[in-house]
Amino acid sequence: MDYQADAIDRVIKNAIQVMEDSKYQMFEILEASRQELASLNHELQRTLKETTETLEKVDQLELNYRRSRIRLTAVSRDFVRYKEEDIKQAYEKATQLQLDLMIYREKEMYLKARRDELQKRVRNVENSVERAESIGSQMGVVLEYLSGELGQVSRIIESAKNRQVIGLKIILAQEEERKRISREIHDGPAQLLANLVLRTEIVERMLAKQEFKMVQDEIVDLKGQVRSSLEEMRKVIFNLRPMALDDLGLIPTLRKYVHDYEEKAKIRTIFETRGKEHRLSSAMEAAIYRLVQEALSNAAKHAYPTYVLVEITYQAQLVKIVVHDNGLGFNVNLLEQKSKDHFGLIGMRERVELLEGRMEIESAENQGTKIVIHIPTNVEKRKE
Repeated sequence: MDYQADAIDRVIKNAIQVMEDSKYQMFEILEASRQELASLNHELQRTLKETTETLEKVDQLELNYRRSRIRLTAVSRDFVRYKEEDIKQAYEKATQLQLDLMIYREKEMYLKARRDELQKRVRNVENSVERAESIGSQMGVVLEYLSGELGQVSRIIESAKNRQVIGLKIILAQEEERKRISREIHDGPAQLLANLVLRTEIVERMLAKQEFKMVQDEIVDLKGQVRSSLEEMRKVIFNLRPMALDDLGLIPTLRKYVHDYEEKAKIRTIFETRGKEHRLSSAMEAAIYRLVQEALSNAAKHAYPTYVLVEITYQAQLVKIVVHDNGLGFNVNLLEQKSKDHFGLIGMRERVELLEGRMEIESAENQGTKIVIHIPTNVEKRKE
């Protein structure tokens, strides 16, 4: 997952770099297109002006040429009035005008073709400039978005990594809980039930022998074993999900758990409450119950204390939980190493963070451990 997150980071950064380079290239293309467009417009205006002048010149030459043809015809017919020199001059003038007209008509055709070509090129370059401006603007928006959201993307990636780690720890915790329940059922109710089966077979043989007095004594003993089995089953069910938590609330359920913990672990345990007690959401009460349960379990497994204090304080928008023992204690700085001995505390901290609370641990070797948890209760207004 770490490798994938780093790869995503590199891809995003490379994409931003490529976009930056492409943006500058697009600006260069845009600037070159604008310069070409300005040059084409200038040449088009000059060509249009020259074309207009040429058209006027062609019209004038055509008029002069027609007049010269009429003059030549008139001179050629009237040999009395006009001399040979006059005829020669009229012919030369008409020929010169014809030649000039041909030249200017060729020029007119060239200028019209050039005008049409320039107009077409101007339209194409204008479209290129418009597309380049649009693409440049879009690239700017994308770059701004990517650059602005990169931190958020990194946070999302980091959050995804954390969620995966937490998810794996939750799965591991679930598996550990299943193993614990399996051991409890195997060592408790399952053994008692197996013993009950054996004892009922003994009762059957006694009945066959009509030893009624012994049967009566055995049934009394069986009844006691059935009650023990029932009690063990109730303990297993209570550990899975205390029904009293929904019926009576957090504090009575914790009182019973602390009482049972004291008897089972043989550790002097005090439970105190402060502030005005009030019911929380079902999920919140279950979370607090599990935190206290985990803290006491960790103390019994690793700290070996002779005394434990559990204190619950209700405040306006906060529940404060204190679990203080006089056990072995440990170096708090080693907590970050995430060893097996500290796995329970790390899981507790992650649970508290999911509840948007905070957890503080005070401990030192041979000086006990104090865990202080602050959980905001206003999160109840949100969706569970």
